[in-house]
Amino acid sequence: MEGGGDLEAQIEQLLNVEKQMRLNGDVAGTKKAATDILQLCFDARSWKTLNDQIVLLSKRRGQLKQAVTAMVQQAMQYINETPDIETKIELIKTLNSVSAGKIYVEIERARLVKKLAKIKEEQGQIAEAADLMQEVAVETFGAMAKTEKIAYILDQVRLCLDREDYVRAQILSRKISPRVFDADTSKEKKKLKEGENIVEEAPADIPSLLELKRIYYQLMIRYHSHSNDYLEICRCYKSIYEIPVVKENPAEWIPVLRKICWYLVLSPHDPMQSSLLNSTLEDKNLSEIPHFRLLLKQLITMEVILWTGLWNTFKDEFENEKNMLGGPLGDKAAEDLRQRVIEHNILVVSKYYSRISLKRLADLLCLTIQEAEKHLADMVVSKALVAKVDRPMGIVCFQTAKDSNDILNSWAMNLEKLLDLVEKSCHQIHKETMVHKAALTV
Repeated sequence: MEGGGDLEAQIEQLLNVEKQMRLNGDVAGTKKAATDILQLCFDARSWKTLNDQIVLLSKRRGQLKQAVTAMVQQAMQYINETPDIETKIELIKTLNSVSAGKIYVEIERARLVKKLAKIKEEQGQIAEAADLMQEVAVETFGAMAKTEKIAYILDQVRLCLDREDYVRAQILSRKISPRVFDADTSKEKKKLKEGENIVEEAPADIPSLLELKRIYYQLMIRYHSHSNDYLEICRCYKSIYEIPVVKENPAEWIPVLRKICWYLVLSPHDPMQSSLLNSTLEDKNLSEIPHFRLLLKQLITMEVILWTGLWNTFKDEFENEKNMLGGPLGDKAAEDLRQRVIEHNILVVSKYYSRISLKRLADLLCLTIQEAEKHLADMVVSKALVAKVDRPMGIVCFQTAKDSNDILNSWAMNLEKLLDLVEKSCHQIHKETMVHKAALTV
């Protein structure tokens, strides 16, 4: 075989050897003959013959699974050695067609599809690359390493976001549970050794689990930015902030903590936002950026915030965010910030007043009467606040209307408390009387 000669004759000779080995059920011999044929074609740089031989060998009657697997794995090593992009695409497509529908080469097929999608992406064909990647459901592959699965799904999500297919991006992202990033990898490796299923090692170019966690949350930030869901964006930055590598490096955690503060301020008021706000204020690292500590303090202090004063103080910091990690806060961020300040002020007013005139409310909010009424109505509709407006009188009532059952229950509670007090008083009087009687008899 090494003595030169015609390529076709050498291939024909090896095909006869392969046939004998296959019919005899010799797995090692069949694999050796099949891979030798591919090596001959590769050494001769005969790419068309290589493609033809891969298809021919895979379609031979009663072909062994191990031989097909060995052929696909060997041919995959030749992909990067191809002379031009057309030859590379042709070889990948040939291997794809050979491995299609064969469960024993599903991982190899997934990697081939990823390579083809990367070429399409480099050529600017984002939609085609995304369609290719979506065909592969790697979450069902038992033998694929966990990190490789996650990296693959993240690539699928990224391509969907690039083509602005946000619905499919969300569906794909739900295949990854955030808890998977907190798993103990050392324990998992022990389990895998004990188990029967052999899980392949992830390729060297696959990032670590913590790096994948960062990529996952960065993609989620991109997704939530589309719908301006500030609270979810804040939670994503919070998860990035918790990564040990980020927490150890001030150059990395300061921009992330700034983003957490801004998105907390931009988030509508609700229990989750309040909880995150208080936990962020307790963070010792916040003392490194005192400006933002002051900003968050203003939000939890039940006092009216003057919008012009706040904007003049933080305008430079707000503008500076576009130069920081993660880029600008969004197109509507400045407008939404003003909206949040107005909402905060209305909540403060509702705490101190049970009834207030619309004119006075508008003066406190530094708005016109129409604007104040509109913002108040929006908060009532979103159930952030309970209020009623008497428009002819121009009065806002923040008290909740109680039904008859609530009133009766409050009366019953008050009577119960009163009777308890009477009983305690009687007991104390009786006790004092007994003490004095005892003193007199002595």
